[in-house]
Amino acid sequence: MMGGLSFMVKGNMCCSVSGRGGILIRVGPGARNWISGQPHVSPMRMGAKTMAGFVRVDPEGYRTDAALTTWLQRGLDFTATLPPKTTARAKRQPKR
Repeated sequence: MMGGLSFMVKGNMCCSVSGRGGILIRVGPGARNWISGQPHVSPMRMGAKTMAGFVRVDPEGYRTDAALTTWLQRGLDFTATLPPKTTARAKRQPKR
């Protein structure tokens, strides 16, 4: 979907990395106002559409291990609030 490597938590996308630079972090739609004041962070855009709840962090924003850990933890914290998703494969399995 994002053109990179995505990391899932209980079936929900938490973050994504790609060769185009930057990381995609799921922070939730409630973080929209908070995002605007963060350096090296922008709302995630796919074409003309802004993806609510996701931000793109430029490499300068996670240059240190501590900064990367902070961003990944933000993604994990939000994703932990979501209900688990059932995978398509599990849905196709016949009930026994």
